[in-house]
Amino acid sequence: QTRTLTSIHNIFCRLLAVHNNHLDATTTTMKIQSAILSVALAVSPATAFSSTSSSHNVVSSTQLYSTIPKPGTVTTSLTPPSKLDSSNTPDLFESRVYKTYGRYPITFTSGHGCVLTDDTGKDYLDFVAGIATCALGHSNEALTSAITNQMKQLHHVSNLYYTPGQAQLANWLCTNSCADKAFFCNSGAESNEAAIKLARRHANDRGITDPVIITAENSFHGRTLATVTATGQPKYHKGFTYGGEMVRGFKYTPYNDVEKLKALVEEINVTPEEDAKEGRKRGVAAIMMEPLQGEGGIRPGTVEFFAAARKLCDDNGALLICDEVQVGMGRSGSLWGHEQLGVEPDVFTSAKALGGGVPIGAMMAKGEAASVFGPGDHASTYGGNPLACAAGLAVAEYLSEHNVLENVRVRGEQLAAGLEDITNRYPSVLGETRGWGLLRGVVIKEDAGCTAAELVGDAMKEGLLLVAAGPSVVRFVPPLIVSEDEINDALARFEKAIEKRVGESS
Repeated sequence: QTRTLTSIHNIFCRLLAVHNNHLDATTTTMKIQSAILSVALAVSPATAFSSTSSSHNVVSSTQLYSTIPKPGTVTTSLTPPSKLDSSNTPDLFESRVYKTYGRYPITFTSGHGCVLTDDTGKDYLDFVAGIATCALGHSNEALTSAITNQMKQLHHVSNLYYTPGQAQLANWLCTNSCADKAFFCNSGAESNEAAIKLARRHANDRGITDPVIITAENSFHGRTLATVTATGQPKYHKGFTYGGEMVRGFKYTPYNDVEKLKALVEEINVTPEEDAKEGRKRGVAAIMMEPLQGEGGIRPGTVEFFAAARKLCDDNGALLICDEVQVGMGRSGSLWGHEQLGVEPDVFTSAKALGGGVPIGAMMAKGEAASVFGPGDHASTYGGNPLACAAGLAVAEYLSEHNVLENVRVRGEQLAAGLEDITNRYPSVLGETRGWGLLRGVVIKEDAGCTAAELVGDAMKEGLLLVAAGPSVVRFVPPLIVSEDEINDALARFEKAIEKRVGESS
């Protein structure tokens, strides 16, 4: 008690000093908090951390020293979101959100299964699935329960520590693939960025000072500076060059052209004479390909092309990288798209459906590639945190326990057959149907009188959500749990949209 009284006396002495020295309010607050802390430390635990009741309820140190008051009890300069006008979402987007997207004039507020509902109450059959992301549809009970429970327990601690979920998800990914190790991040672009860094480090370890990564024309690998450079579409490079160049170290080859790929590898492996004199060495670091080009128009790779890529990598000490961001996690009818092609990559990437709509990405590697990175070589603050991995594990469990891959195969065949039937009835508008599983595209002919985006808009008027894959392909990517009736419904709505389009133009 004597120590307590002495400490209280010291508080008033400090406050008096504050007053006499005319310190500002912030300094005053700090002095007061410091003095109060001194008192708490001076009092015995039995006194400081007990109530006057007989139950002696323990109060945590966080509660004891917290300066955060209850809501509504403090005047602040901050305006809470609840006090801001939110009556018109499109107007807020217009004034406050950076215009990096061309959005359709619909505001969605809820969803269930394969159906989305807008702010007017209208339902839409969703065959976009967040661009091949919501594998289990909307409001899936298993996914909702997993992330809700995880949020109540532990959602983020950084990668300074072990967390069970990350280990379990890595184990599932490796057990169900050719991979030995997994690195976690937050998106497809980040997972591809990790693969690019890994390929460069691997080449550098082999004495290659000028490593080159080969990607395909019309590919798409992300929006970061390196991944958009890897993307073999010049329209995405415009305005982002330095001296007319994007990130150095990338070369492009026609997709599915074996001879052109072989010739490019041979060319890259010859170091220019002037560079060689400086002690530099050029070589192929990796061949990086999508098993099926998504944004490039739903173009599946061929067995021959990927077999050649695999052999070229083996012969030249390079890595074969498969970008599985869109086609992976079951969308092709197998868990991984490269399984459709009979090859095993050294590295492959995943995102989108991996978390069922919760942001998560992963880069998987096998063999020698699995030991390239060491501590500090690559990192991600959020990557593989408990919340994201809970979502990933819920998706993995659902795919495993509900025979979802079989549904993808059967429903994919149904969708492909239905699109071919519609194509036969409207040959002036529609061309080839292509794709795997529930990643399908139908070509819009050049003289059809409309673009893919316009036909997507027509389908939207019929309550069907689709997405373009380039200027001339309409893409169908429904949730992997889509039903037979929903496929039939989508086909009927799509045909109705075409019928109206043809009727208007005739």
